[in-house]
Amino acid sequence: MYARNDVTMLRKNISQHVGSKVMLETNKGRQKSIVSSGTIENVYPSIFTVMLDGTDGTNRTVSFSYTDVLTKSVEITVFSH
Repeated sequence: MYARNDVTMLRKNISQHVGSKVMLETNKGRQKSIVSSGTIENVYPSIFTVMLDGTDGTNRTVSFSYTDVLTKSVEITVFSH
């Protein structure tokens, strides 16, 4: 089980990168994963949102919980400015 401290530290880390480009690898189970890129939009107490870059010019917003990252269901790579 993860401590509240872990979630708090992760939230602070992600909040420092609001507006940054990221690459997300989402584990969908049975050795399936989806890789996408986008920009961190907002940070909330339980979730954070990412605006995904659409291949057809459309963008969509998705949300992830901090526990998704802690349990490695979602892996985030932040691109340097």
